[in-house]
Amino acid sequence: MAYRWHYTKIDGDGTAGPEAGFADQADAEEWLSSNWAQLLEDGVDEVTLLDGDGDEVYGPMSLHPPQAE
Repeated sequence: MAYRWHYTKIDGDGTAGPEAGFADQADAEEWLSSNWAQLLEDGVDEVTLLDGDGDEVYGPMSLHPPQAE
């Protein structure tokens, strides 16, 4: 099963991002750990992990660091 990330703006509208497929969930998460800052710089606010059928595994998940209170 191939996993992929779906990229969105903060308002939930889809936005462009790398078209990468991953063999498993762990590979997809490892890639995101290495690339989240660049995605944020490129205008991606949130990501959702999708499985090979296009079903949501989890998300949307913000790429913005938590705000200090």
